[in-house]
Amino acid sequence: MKSAIFKLLPLFLAGVSTVTGCLTEEERRGGHIRSSSHASHPHLTNNGTVPVGTGDRFRNGTVPPRGIGSRDFSETLNLTTIPELSTVYNVAEIKSALLALQRTYPSKVEYFELPYKTYHNATMYGAKIRSPFVGIPGPEKGKGQDDNKGYRVLLESGIHARERGGPDYTINFISDLLYADAHSLPALTYGGTSYPLSQVRSVLSQGIVVIPLVNPDGLAYDQATNACWRKNRNPASQVPSSPKFSIGVDLNRNFAPAWNFTQALAPDALNKAAWNSSTEDFAGTAPLSEPETQNIDWVMANFPDLAWFMDLHSMATAVIYGWAHDANQATDPDMNLFNPKYDGTRGSFPKYPFNNRTLPIYREYLSENEWNPAAMAASKVAQGMTYVVNSLTRQYQPMQAVHLYVSSGTSIDHGRWRKAKGLSKNSINGLAVEFGEYNWFSLCPFYPDLEHHRMNMMEVGAGYMEFLLVAEKFDSF
Repeated sequence: MKSAIFKLLPLFLAGVSTVTGCLTEEERRGGHIRSSSHASHPHLTNNGTVPVGTGDRFRNGTVPPRGIGSRDFSETLNLTTIPELSTVYNVAEIKSALLALQRTYPSKVEYFELPYKTYHNATMYGAKIRSPFVGIPGPEKGKGQDDNKGYRVLLESGIHARERGGPDYTINFISDLLYADAHSLPALTYGGTSYPLSQVRSVLSQGIVVIPLVNPDGLAYDQATNACWRKNRNPASQVPSSPKFSIGVDLNRNFAPAWNFTQALAPDALNKAAWNSSTEDFAGTAPLSEPETQNIDWVMANFPDLAWFMDLHSMATAVIYGWAHDANQATDPDMNLFNPKYDGTRGSFPKYPFNNRTLPIYREYLSENEWNPAAMAASKVAQGMTYVVNSLTRQYQPMQAVHLYVSSGTSIDHGRWRKAKGLSKNSINGLAVEFGEYNWFSLCPFYPDLEHHRMNMMEVGAGYMEFLLVAEKFDSF
């Protein structure tokens, strides 16, 4: 079992120097990409990036979306020939698209709303995707799920507002599955990779929960201003010295695992999060202080059979899994996040004597029962996304999250934290995809141009399929 992990290690390490992640180097140092780019690169604009759509292409939930994978491949070579895919969905359209899927596929899609409203009174929502096809044995699988039982996979996107395209790709992928199933298409095709109808129906039978937009306030602001905005819009920690940038919390530093990084992590652990509200990775005032993260926690609590979770981000061409705050080990269960004797030692690198200084040799415990499936899923997803375009410039790297950078309070670790705290019966194995590449010709490098939008759409579709196919092989943790 251990050999499977060590075979993947070179791939993990290869990504350390080649990927950047959803924070730029400047932002990790506490700066702001928007404030410096004008001064140092006055030629940069957001011209040429995919525009945000106007109106409602789904006509108030009556016209369903259709993704790129359920179309003839020749049709997808240029998105200008598919107007409905050539602009980014606006905030209203994301909800309209989900309602249209429920209207079109009422036996397989159930829209629902989440209990906690955002600062600007937005209601978060999701959908339960089920299938009547008998593909997996058991009373709650493959026969149509109900009462929130039998749903094994949670997909979410849009947690960072500026990472454009994430909600679109999630909705389009779900629409591809449903369209292929309803029309008995021979296969879904994403670039150079095809998935036969038998696989489409098999993954549908698992039961999928989708939260396409985690940060509606932030997305609305970003789309209205093109401000390259990352956080939510909670002004509770706003300060007069930085009235613009001190609004908002980084939602992917607000989950419970290692949220109090000052206590849990080593003083020299880099890039973990920040208490300064003016930074891009401000962790908030308490774990789960934000309604957006409370809603994700609610989903994990109220869908008791969840075993897998995928969070969609950009831009790093990477597929990552937890833990996010330190390297994994599978031999010493006592060395774990909840043991106070290791407080102040986690997240310190390198793990060997360096410059006459011995660092604490801490690694986070993760059983092989969870580690191996997570590593396998990351490898399969990265491979599938790379093969879509088969380009030397877009090679997706699988790795443990900490090899991207040390992080605290992340979504991918929260489901595992819930099980360890006795709050869930299953440990939820979490992964994140960092799709695409920076658009260095844009003032906001997280805004793709049309060709990268097309490539991202195909790669995410293939990545989701590979993820669901691996999830199918492992029941619970």
